[in-house]
Amino acid sequence: MIVVVAEKPSVGRDLARVLKCTQRGEGFLRGENHTVTWAIGHLVTLCEPDELDEKYKKWRMEDLPILPEKIPTKVISKTKSQFSVIKKLINDPETERLICATDAGREGELIFRLIYQQAKCKKPVDRLWISSMTDEAIREGFASLKPGGEYDGLYRSATCRSQADWLVGMNASRAFTLRFDALLSIGRVQTPTLAILVKRYHEIADFKPEEYYTVTANFGDYTGQWFDEKAEDEKKASRIPNKEAADRIAKAIRGKAARVKAVTAEAKKELPPQLYDLTSLQREANRKLGYTADKTLKIAQELYEKWKAITYPRTDSRYLPMDMLGRAKQTLQKLPEAYHGFVQNIPWGEGGKLPFSKRIFDNAKVSDHHAIIPTSQTAPLDKLPAEAAKLFDMIARRAIAVFYPAHEYDAIKVVTICEGHAFKSSGKVVRVKGWKDVYPTDEQEEGALPNLREGDGRLAEKASVKKESTKPPAPHTDASLLAAMENAGRELEDEKLREQMKGSGLGTPATRAAIIERLIQVGYAARKGRALNATEKGVSLIAIAPPEIASPETTGKWELALDEIAKNKRDTERFMQGIRNLTTFLISYARDTKTDASFPEEMRRKGKGSRKSPNAKSVPGAKCPLCGKAVQENAKAFGCSAWREGCRFTLWKDCLTKGGGPMLTEKLVALLLEKSTVKGSTGIVSLRDGQISFTPNGRETPSIFTGITYEKK
Repeated sequence: MIVVVAEKPSVGRDLARVLKCTQRGEGFLRGENHTVTWAIGHLVTLCEPDELDEKYKKWRMEDLPILPEKIPTKVISKTKSQFSVIKKLINDPETERLICATDAGREGELIFRLIYQQAKCKKPVDRLWISSMTDEAIREGFASLKPGGEYDGLYRSATCRSQADWLVGMNASRAFTLRFDALLSIGRVQTPTLAILVKRYHEIADFKPEEYYTVTANFGDYTGQWFDEKAEDEKKASRIPNKEAADRIAKAIRGKAARVKAVTAEAKKELPPQLYDLTSLQREANRKLGYTADKTLKIAQELYEKWKAITYPRTDSRYLPMDMLGRAKQTLQKLPEAYHGFVQNIPWGEGGKLPFSKRIFDNAKVSDHHAIIPTSQTAPLDKLPAEAAKLFDMIARRAIAVFYPAHEYDAIKVVTICEGHAFKSSGKVVRVKGWKDVYPTDEQEEGALPNLREGDGRLAEKASVKKESTKPPAPHTDASLLAAMENAGRELEDEKLREQMKGSGLGTPATRAAIIERLIQVGYAARKGRALNATEKGVSLIAIAPPEIASPETTGKWELALDEIAKNKRDTERFMQGIRNLTTFLISYARDTKTDASFPEEMRRKGKGSRKSPNAKSVPGAKCPLCGKAVQENAKAFGCSAWREGCRFTLWKDCLTKGGGPMLTEKLVALLLEKSTVKGSTGIVSLRDGQISFTPNGRETPSIFTGITYEKK
């Protein structure tokens, strides 16, 4: 018998269907040759400090740093029963070998390996590595299994990431909390991401607007804006420093004859956009659809798992391997009918071949997974939820557009002279629409100009003066913050530069959305519309955090090291020693720094003893699921009264509202802690495995997971 271990029940059921495993058991499905079982996310995690030594229950500066040679693991109590199912199956004498079928990525590898080690299993392991959940892709994956040992580098990278986050997070959070008398969360990736938001906060706060005036002349069939022909800075050439000077220019030209001094046409070409990786998909969905990064990831995961409509979304590649040329053609031909016209207009080569481009197909630029494209299984557009349909439409159109020719046009510039003053006009003449044919024509072309020639005469019929001012930098959005995270603090638009930065950003495509949501959850950032802003608490934290933990560039180097470990290009011990050195430094810095900071009242200690919000009150009958102590409520959250001793249980009151769920109330939390699941008029709220979820009525799976509500690392 071969035991297949999937990452979650829904994936396990899909694999079992393809393998014809129809016999149901408690936590598994069995067939003639295979038994398919599943985890429920992480079943095994790193132990808490107080589980290493009782003395760590109380937070004391003298006990830091906590640097165990090896951090032991434990089974998560909430899902212990499913771990027991897997342990029994994989250690069964009739089990010959295992197939690791968790998600094909760093975290999926860690989930399986921790289970395997905790169960003390010694059976040989093969790895299922697929980029699509269609039946065809699953069958192909099982036909081309690889030895599990080929992914040892990925596992080592995942282990280093997990332990590094534990060492830095556990130690630095305790040290800074103790030093500044406020509950502070410090993270290897979380803190430098916050630093990006705080930098923009200061740029906006320190910005001093400059007022200026512009003059626009109306020449009948076109307009022009006054500019200084001798100005060195083109951006400032049209700025007139005071109203008097602007009024003089406008008065001088009104009703006067004008002449076209110069007409230039510069041929330009816009190449088709590249295929999506997860980060570029999240950025564009934020700009075009208003989706947060977290929402885009959840919808994309649903399109991948439930609807089998797109390939694996958690990828950092925007390319396809060379051997997918034939499959790409099949994918395009299997798109829903709404896209058939666009597919037919692709400039197909001789014999119906797709046009080849190294901007699409490049083996050297495909990492663990290729770019996100639709699958060769026709997506059921009529059944997709509206938001999922919009995201699929973006992915489908992009998969078509990359094969279209470039968009070509002439950029027209006209200089008109009137009473010695120069006025500039610009326009655009499209020569080849190219890939823009694939997209709705919702963009207005840049001001169309009449057919002008040098020497043509006109009359300045009108002249208007407008007061303007320089604008501060815009607040970050999910899109711009993701770009900065991907490039370690640099918002790069150039494709080549972005490609060179691969692997050295903050976090990974799969984790960036969760990092942003975590900053909001702990009160370091706030979302207003599409804008993301650092809060007072976040600004105060970065003011006291040393560059060694707050610098995006420095942290980007750690991420690059993890990437190299996954590729077997770097020694793990060297990386971990660097993390231990950083941890020791952070403790010393927190202990010795003379810098001080003020934090919001609700996070500060009120006298001696444990810190509470001024309005904190106990929740009658509610016990912390981690330590059994009383649960208390403040203005924003429910949490353990023993947080001072290290308990991290927290439930934010608004954590479900963005997914259509209810605000958490005292009554609801008490019921959740007692029963784990509460049914209401709008849906079901569940609290399991350190996550809280809301499933609206009429849906089979939760529409939103708010992320970790209490962490045991």
